[in-house]
Amino acid sequence: MRKSPHKTAAPAQSPAPAEVGVSNYEVSVQQLNELLSDGNGYYSLPTKHFHEVFPRIYVGNAFVAQNSMRLRRLGVTHILNAAEGNSFMHVNTSAEFYAGTGIIYHGMKANDTEHFDLSAFFEEGADFIDKALAYKDGKGKVYVHCREGYSRSPTLVIAYLMLRHKMDVRTALSLVRQKREIGPNDGFLRQLCQLNERLGREGKLKTK
Repeated sequence: MRKSPHKTAAPAQSPAPAEVGVSNYEVSVQQLNELLSDGNGYYSLPTKHFHEVFPRIYVGNAFVAQNSMRLRRLGVTHILNAAEGNSFMHVNTSAEFYAGTGIIYHGMKANDTEHFDLSAFFEEGADFIDKALAYKDGKGKVYVHCREGYSRSPTLVIAYLMLRHKMDVRTALSLVRQKREIGPNDGFLRQLCQLNERLGREGKLKTK
């Protein structure tokens, strides 16, 4: 599968002159796309409904999100819906949907378009994932999903790894990609690049 936004990937930025270390945090959308694709601009669709991409963090699609019995068998305690809404490209669940299951729900009304500012949800998503993992003395499990588990939800998990585990964007994206086939749109990748630069400037990323 070829991801059409790949053709409009932003060119690599020029390194910042003089400032020590700043250029190390400048990553282009094109560089991230190269990590996601097979080198020829082709991307793989997810081979399973969900994958555990980090201990107790699952990224998946709507099919599993709407199957309470399966979620309980997995031991999921928290749901983060990155595509809340009732259109075809959204998943129409809510706290009421999981009533009686014991699952704690949080929804975000995000669109999978290049112009949507998903970065506005990065901190909110990271906070919810943190709370989920700390649940019941660190035994919580969180299922982060959108419609396909391909763009919105993996972007939020990558941002979480950057914000809470001090991973740079390449490391965080590669870690998730090793576990699941993903393809965030170029707008989301650009927002992750911007987050990487900000965290790098603030000294909040692990130095290699």
